[in-house]
This record gives sequence, structure tokens and C-alpha cells, in this order.
Amino acid sequence: MTTILRDWSYQHQWLYDTVSWFATLSVGGAQKFRQLPLTGLVIRPETQILDLCCGSGQTTRLLLQYSQQVTGLDASPKALERARQQAPAATYVEAFAEQMPFADHTFDLVHSSAAMHEMAPNQLQQIFKEVYRVLKPGGIFAMVDIHRANNLWMGVGLAVFITLFETETAWQLLATDLPQQLAKIGFQPVQQWFYAGKSVQVIQAVKPSRSDAA
Repeated sequence: MTTILRDWSYQHQWLYDTVSWFATLSVGGAQKFRQLPLTGLVIRPETQILDLCCGSGQTTRLLLQYSQQVTGLDASPKALERARQQAPAATYVEAFAEQMPFADHTFDLVHSSAAMHEMAPNQLQQIFKEVYRVLKPGGIFAMVDIHRANNLWMGVGLAVFITLFETETAWQLLATDLPQQLAKIGFQPVQQWFYAGKSVQVIQAVKPSRSDAA
């Protein structure tokens, strides 16, 4: 079930940006939030990057600062239209994350920023399998999203945010052990960090190289 505020935030870019700014203040703002999954990664101009569920392109624009080979994928034509305006140097593909139209072993890095909480549990499973498939051996899945807080005030703030702007899938993600799911698919190692009273989680999951998997 969606709320009117959620609908408005997707219809009006200024409202979406404002909500993002407030929601990410605890980690230093939206730009810092999007950079968190890239911490410690070596990204070169030729690194093949997929911005998964790229939305209106704010993260895509950030990724282009690291690499010239960035592809944004999203199922919304309207979002992709905005993304092309935000970051015209990227390549864009309209498709569902559960059914990516890419060959096996295409990308060095798949990046996801606050998108997985939009997915139902069965979708998450399929998306993670697809991410594993399109990553090259040794490639990395790097994501940032919400997590169940261990701090009262952060927990209250997260609950208000989800109630006003998200759907039941966000609540479901709070009850999901993402590292465990990724490990079952084959990612190894899977590392997880927390910020803002554990209300924000960052995950870096590696697809083993062929020699590691042997």
C-alpha cells in the first residue's frame, strides 16, 4: 500500500531530493550515503559498473566520477528520462532487475543505493541471483540500504520515514538477513557495516574468482 507522499515524491523531483536529504542527514547527507558502499574499493576509469535500479540518476552521476563505463538500469521510463538529464554520459537500459538483459560476467561492480527495500522477498532472491550472474568472477556487489536500528531515536525516525514514504517491503527488509541470503547464492566473502545507530547498512559481497570457487 502506497501513501500520497510517496506518490508525490516520485512525481516531483524536488520533493524526492528533499526527502532524500532529510533521510540521509544522519550519515552526512545524500551524497555521502551513496558513496558509503564504495568505501575501500579500487575503481578505475575502465571498470564496468552497473547502477542497479538507478532511478533518476543521482548515483549514476556519482559513479561517473570514478569510471567512464557506467550503465544505469531501471524499470521506469520516467526515471530513466530524468537520469539521462542528470548523467548523460552513462548508458541506460530499461528492464527489471530480476531479468537483466546482460550477458554473464559483464560487470566488475554492481552498485545499489536504497533500492532493495523496494523489493518483495521473492524479488530479492531473484535479483541477487541476477547480480551474481552478471558479475565477473572476482566482481563486487556493493549496496547501501536501511536496517533495523538499535537506537531508540533512530528507530523512531526510520519508522516514521517508512510509514510516510515506503511500503510493506521496507518493513520486510528490516527482518531480512541480507548477508545470509547473499552467502547462500554463492557470494564470498560478504562484509557488512552499520551507520546511524544501525539504521543504515552497507554490504560488499564478492563473487568468487574461478580459482576460489574450484
